[in-house]
Amino acid sequence: MSRRCELTGKGPMVGNNVSHANNKTKRRFLPNLTETSLMSETLGRTFRLKVSASALRTVDHRGGLDAFLMKAKDADLSANALKIKKEITKAQAA
Repeated sequence: MSRRCELTGKGPMVGNNVSHANNKTKRRFLPNLTETSLMSETLGRTFRLKVSASALRTVDHRGGLDAFLMKAKDADLSANALKIKKEITKAQAA
């Protein structure tokens, strides 16, 4: 499983551990991912997604999963999230 947020595309970053003697060794900064169930009001069901904590706060701020996905860029979303977005747009059009 990739360590990547399905809604924002946030992934691992690379940096250095710096010791007191100023020795530098490579390290990875991993995103704070949690597997959560998010409810879609339009479709009336839940979806399990691997989402970062900051993306979860953004979903709440924007007013739910449907509103977040409508504003999100397709390039940032995972294949699973894109599928959910298409289902929501189809349901809203009907």
